[in-house]
Amino acid sequence: MSRILIEELIHLDSKVQTKEEAIQAAGDLLVQAGRVEAPYVQGMLNREKTMSTLIGNGVAIPHGEFPDLKYIKETSISVLQIPQGVPWEEGELVYLVVGIAATFEEHIGILQNLANVVDEIERVNFLATTAKKSDIIDALAA
Repeated sequence: MSRILIEELIHLDSKVQTKEEAIQAAGDLLVQAGRVEAPYVQGMLNREKTMSTLIGNGVAIPHGEFPDLKYIKETSISVLQIPQGVPWEEGELVYLVVGIAATFEEHIGILQNLANVVDEIERVNFLATTAKKSDIIDALAA
């Protein structure tokens, strides 16, 4: 099994303007790496329409809905870094978009790890501005 997060799944210094563009970009990273089939990305967008994936401290975790699990080829996360931030909810900017493609069981473990990482605003600020993909891998792939 390959790693859940690799450099190919990270886009630094993204210039997206909307949360929909951000979700699409995070999903496209998963598709391009062969980790999900293209319809999974639409599931990520649909999910956001019914429930915000903003988890706080400038981080959002878009993911598909239950019916979209069939499009996952391999559990993975993608990371879209947006140093200038993108509006997510009213008054809330997101600087890191972590796209998740995982089965329910694996999803829980990934969320627990992410919660530990994004709990500290200083760490999020660092990851939102680092120029090294390895910094993001080291922080999130633990």
